[in-house]
Amino acid sequence: MTGLALEGLCPLTVAEALRRAVTIAPEVEAVVAPSGRITFAALEEEVAAIRAALLAEGVGRGEHVGLLMGNGPRWVSIFLALGSIGAVTVPVNTRFQAEEMAYALRQSRVRRLFVVDRFLKIDFVAMLRGIIPGLDGALPDASLPDLQQVVVVGTDVPAGARSWEDFFSAGRGNEAPPRCVPEDVLLMQYTSGTTSFPKGVMLTHRSMCANAFFSGGRMGLRVADRFHSARPFFHVAGSTLSILSCIQHVTTLVTMDRFEPAEALRIMEEERCTHFSGNDTMALMLLNHPDRARRSLALRGAWAAASPSIVRRIIEEMGARDCVVGYGMSEASPNISQSCWWEPEEVRISGHMRPQPGVEVRIRDLDSGEDLPPGGTGEILVRGWNVMQGYFDKPKETAETLTSEGWLLTGDLGRLDEAGRLEFAGRAKDLVRVGGENVSPAEVEDILNRHPAIRQAVVVGVPDSRLMEVPCAFVILNEGQSCEPEALIAWSKENMAGFKVPRYVRVVEDFESIGMTASSKIQKKQLAKHAIEVLGIKVPV
Repeated sequence: MTGLALEGLCPLTVAEALRRAVTIAPEVEAVVAPSGRITFAALEEEVAAIRAALLAEGVGRGEHVGLLMGNGPRWVSIFLALGSIGAVTVPVNTRFQAEEMAYALRQSRVRRLFVVDRFLKIDFVAMLRGIIPGLDGALPDASLPDLQQVVVVGTDVPAGARSWEDFFSAGRGNEAPPRCVPEDVLLMQYTSGTTSFPKGVMLTHRSMCANAFFSGGRMGLRVADRFHSARPFFHVAGSTLSILSCIQHVTTLVTMDRFEPAEALRIMEEERCTHFSGNDTMALMLLNHPDRARRSLALRGAWAAASPSIVRRIIEEMGARDCVVGYGMSEASPNISQSCWWEPEEVRISGHMRPQPGVEVRIRDLDSGEDLPPGGTGEILVRGWNVMQGYFDKPKETAETLTSEGWLLTGDLGRLDEAGRLEFAGRAKDLVRVGGENVSPAEVEDILNRHPAIRQAVVVGVPDSRLMEVPCAFVILNEGQSCEPEALIAWSKENMAGFKVPRYVRVVEDFESIGMTASSKIQKKQLAKHAIEVLGIKVPV
């Protein structure tokens, strides 16, 4: 189905998708979260009210608007309202430290920011005060000259910001119909690369809405099903594969502030969830939790990014008989391939996935660049409607990732079988996958290298029984300096998001004895192997 015409198959804007859901089942709950519940009809009304307020404030098509808050109906309604006028949502990771947050806000050139004052004991207003001195006076501020307005959901509203209630009232009494088109950029998703700082992936209504439609269909979502997903909405697994998949299939999205296995099991039981979404780490936490055996779950299916042994356990021990697996990346909106609920169980467990309809996949040899026959392992290349427009304001990185013929170079390894199904074989680059988070070693190294005692830091990923992989840092100290690993870890916790903090720190004299190439480049694979040996880490089978 190469060159598949998407028009007529499914709604291709968030406004069309929401209108269709309301037409089909207005009283079905759209979102269930600790912060509240909302039906599809009520969600459409709230989106319309926020849209009127946005237009009254002069927000226009293509404007970049930051969104910093936890999962819940408010996140969804703001996201859909922004999309309905052609504005671009820039989701901000709630786990960012101040410096990381400042980078994302500055690089994306957001003009407005919606932020909750506190979330999970994190004081975001205090963090913003440290980033934007003018927040207690007037905006814009020289620290973030593009940021014109901050709207705070909560009671702690600085003098230079605006309260949610004040903002919301601006559109009261006005009607403003949607004005988005499928080609509008809907989301700027920040993703960590392996050799650079986070990049803003530009995804359109078309790419995200179609991806959500096909993914949900292959998962087996039906009208009034109940889909449990604790995936953060600031990730495409949350925005595309959770929010939009549920809207496209008129399914209730049941979510959480943060994933905690005992609470997730309780919620799945009480809400009679039919499906859940999880990566390998989340699935193992559910499977191995002592509460699981006493919970009466109503699961029929699941979407899992997990190994065959874990998928088999999900089917057999949690009753999710229609469990499917998927492979993707932010640059592909995100799903590239996915198994289908109607396929034989063994096919789904094996991890052999069909590319999304109309999406082309090639496997090329890492050395020669030639296409490989079925069964050959090489780099995965993707082309089709799901591929990003590019990285915002990063033409060099875009050109390095997208070919002139439109092929996305994933940097991942895989193989195609005779039937054209894709099997993911691992990350070809150095990205460290910590639970559901992708961590760039270069980004962590850059922060560590700012420590006054460190001369050089090199970060690799090592296996972990719970998170699958965690960062490990090898550091060379400046002459005459001394610093204990525990002190460096404590310092890291104050200067980077928790999932980026090295679990292990080793102080070394040099890297030559561990492994360097002739061109004096550190062999990270050799360094990771060395780390496993010296730290006595058990490699999961």
